[in-house]
Amino acid sequence: MLSKLKRKYVIPVVAVAFLFVGASFKNDFFEIAKQIEIFTTLFKTVNVNYVDETNPGELMDIAIKNMLADLDPYTVYFNEQDVAKFKINNTGEYTGIGALITRKEGRLIIKEPYKDYPADKAGLKAGDEIIQIGDVNLVDFKEDAGELLKGTKNTSIDIKYLRQGKTLSTKLILTEVDLNAVPYYAMVNATTGYIVLSQFNAKASSETKEALLDLKKQGATKIILDLRGNPGGLLGEAVNICNLFLPKDETIVTTKSKNEKYNNVYKTQRTPIDTEIPLVVIVNGKSASASEIVSGALQDLDRAVVVGSRSFGKGLVQRPLELTYGTQVKVTISRYYTPSGRGIQALDYTHKDADGKAIRIDQKDYNAFKTRNGRTVYDGGGILPDVVMEESKQSSIADALQRNDAIFNYVTDYYYKHPNQGTAIPTFSDADYNGFKQFLKTTNFDFDTETEKSLKATLEIAKKEKVDETIAAEYNQLLAALKKSEEKELDQNKEEIKKLIIDDIITRYQYKEGLYKYYTTSNPEIKKATDLLNNSAEYNKILSK
Repeated sequence: MLSKLKRKYVIPVVAVAFLFVGASFKNDFFEIAKQIEIFTTLFKTVNVNYVDETNPGELMDIAIKNMLADLDPYTVYFNEQDVAKFKINNTGEYTGIGALITRKEGRLIIKEPYKDYPADKAGLKAGDEIIQIGDVNLVDFKEDAGELLKGTKNTSIDIKYLRQGKTLSTKLILTEVDLNAVPYYAMVNATTGYIVLSQFNAKASSETKEALLDLKKQGATKIILDLRGNPGGLLGEAVNICNLFLPKDETIVTTKSKNEKYNNVYKTQRTPIDTEIPLVVIVNGKSASASEIVSGALQDLDRAVVVGSRSFGKGLVQRPLELTYGTQVKVTISRYYTPSGRGIQALDYTHKDADGKAIRIDQKDYNAFKTRNGRTVYDGGGILPDVVMEESKQSSIADALQRNDAIFNYVTDYYYKHPNQGTAIPTFSDADYNGFKQFLKTTNFDFDTETEKSLKATLEIAKKEKVDETIAAEYNQLLAALKKSEEKELDQNKEEIKKLIIDDIITRYQYKEGLYKYYTTSNPEIKKATDLLNNSAEYNKILSK
């Protein structure tokens, strides 16, 4: 009853009240004042009269977050605890255990311990499930358990964890964790430098500059900048990174909003490092936001060749705004446009389908723009590389395997069955792949594809309407056909999935550093980028089309 009441009354009223922050105060003053008065009266009335005790703070937190989710996924509210996490993402610095942790189905799982940080030093491995922190047993702990792993530097925390069915214990000593924006850079051959830029925090441009200068000292006369999997971050850092390769006073990005104060033109303001060095930028479907500003600007200005697969398509700009009591709201304040004038936003959040999901802009509605050299580029769907590689695209079946931890769980088992792998590059035969498929069956892995979810939803509705027995035979036939189709997809995308498994195996034994090193000699996109940089005629031909 309380849940229904939240949705029916509190959320819509809070939605109107919260818009007070960004709405046009002059034009809508009466309507805003009216809705705030309604909300205040309702909120007080509900809290005073509801049959059970309510938690006003929790009610408000849920109401605000649900309301903002209806706008777009980037406009979000941060309570006091959330603010600390948000600052970590932007500065790259915090005090903690130094590990990527996820909470899934009530379980707190170590996904990746970072080399030489507290979790790693304490012996924790990917796949370990933390079951107790200090005196707190996590079985019945409903709050954010990650908060229990924070504290001041040198704080000691006793934990218990499950590994391969055994309960183990260790002690964590908290320390400062410094997340590098550039986790790896190296020479891939005698003349080509390779830089991985994984995030756009406050250190992104300084670390990229440092890597670039060091590579040039080592003899680099060509550069590969890898933005794959980079979700973005600070817009200013994107401009500064472009400035490493572009002269001062070059327009990189323009932002436009209904609010004039958010209409800005961002130009390079510093002396560049090298405006001539041949440059390839690699992107994929997980390169977003600031990654797209960098790749889009360098493409529009014909300063770099972009290689890979179409980027994510996030053309919206957010800004954190301070609220009362240490809270914040991160608001989508504008859209951004590359130097040619194109927007790259792929999803239209003002129009949604029957399931409430934003509609992807149709390719027939894309508009053409011209780069500085007159090449044709398009808006509406992320950054389309100059050299599109099928290897960069992720199939839906591979996405499901990663999203639902099938590969992660399989590699966890593999790791403990092969304790002496060391730094050797693993081979993964067809027989090994059949073992992986058998692992999916024995663990009853659920692919959780859209088709599968829809089919299961249909059965649930049928049960409510008491017609499930009538359609049982047909349902089982469809489910069997779907499973057969998934089996076929596993075979058709075998090579792609094998590569993902090998990547995860290498990371387990050699951390991310080992994976990046492996990429420099084996990754198809890096090989293509290297070949392209070694063929100046082809490189220049692409940029002069």
